[in-house]
Amino acid sequence: MEKRTDRKGRLLHNGESQRKDGRYAYKYIENGKPKFIYSWKLVSTDRVPKGKRDCVALRDMIRAIQKDLDEGIDTTGGKMTVCQLYQRYINSRANVRKATVQGRNNLIEALKNDSLGNMSIDKVKLSEAKAWAYRMREKYAFSTIKNMKRSLNATFYLAIQDDLLRKNPFDFALTDVIENDTKKKEALTEEQTKALLDFAKIDCTYKAYYPAIVILLNTGLRISEMCGLTLSDLDFDNRMIDINHQLKKDKDGYYIEPPKSDSGYRKVPMTDLVYEALQEVIRSRNNAQPIVIDGYSDFIFLNKQGYPMYNARYTTAFRNLVKKYRKITQKELPNITPHILRHTFCTNMAHRGMTPNSLQYVMGHKNITMTLGYYAHGGYQSAQAEMQRLTA
Repeated sequence: MEKRTDRKGRLLHNGESQRKDGRYAYKYIENGKPKFIYSWKLVSTDRVPKGKRDCVALRDMIRAIQKDLDEGIDTTGGKMTVCQLYQRYINSRANVRKATVQGRNNLIEALKNDSLGNMSIDKVKLSEAKAWAYRMREKYAFSTIKNMKRSLNATFYLAIQDDLLRKNPFDFALTDVIENDTKKKEALTEEQTKALLDFAKIDCTYKAYYPAIVILLNTGLRISEMCGLTLSDLDFDNRMIDINHQLKKDKDGYYIEPPKSDSGYRKVPMTDLVYEALQEVIRSRNNAQPIVIDGYSDFIFLNKQGYPMYNARYTTAFRNLVKKYRKITQKELPNITPHILRHTFCTNMAHRGMTPNSLQYVMGHKNITMTLGYYAHGGYQSAQAEMQRLTA
């Protein structure tokens, strides 16, 4: 049989051909269907015709395809876009919390509004993934980009498991691309805590929030856990708070979620301060509405209209409390959120010598690493007190 050659007289292999316009073509069979690839160059040392873009040589493309076929990589799947791949990932993990759904929707929008979303997944290289992260810093905080990158890393890992790709372009350290400018959360000092409590206790507007501040500072509850507390969750005889759900609210209204993790199910002791604060909250429950949310009723913390309080209301109230404090006293006080009060409780308990395992349980942390981080938040005063105690 006569062998075919190209216009330069070079022998063409099986499946290779040269078209009338000079382009090289290769025909192969995948899953019983014919496939074609094209290039202006047969080998990498060839030059492309004048006016044509440089491209990968046909035989380099053939070697890559053959390697994919030998390793079971689905070369047709590589034409799937990043948005389509992420949707496949979402569909494979549908049983998630409402907050996770919102985060996924945010990432979908971010991908749709960026060139990465419409790229074929086989075209997304490490440099493209890093360039995406660099672009995102103009729109999002570091922590948000970090969460998005984590999701995309898992998404591309799914593509590898499905034999669509060989490498994961999102397997890199985000700090190699953008700086982590997240501000470190600082616990309140004893002086700041006292100033906050003294002011809130007597202020005509914010004294209504005083019991909640006391409870958060002395239990370490997540704000959604505190908002979800009902009468049946409080055991005053045994001085115990049963944490078994969270109350949240979004644009669609109130809803109940289980604790953040299995470790979130716990029983938190009531100190005397917490006991008195909870009794005060119950005594001041006026105009309570007969509301039932996903089977839960008799909520403890209510607004003036008698409906359950929620995270955003406390966040706003605490921010305005600090503004008023600064204006009236002409003294400084850091910005305060419900999470800062939880952070302060955990830091204080660590400095006072609560064992890591006990503190992990009370905080409802999933792993001990997070809890141990609070033992590294010491300063001169805490170090001085600890040294004096140990050397006494």
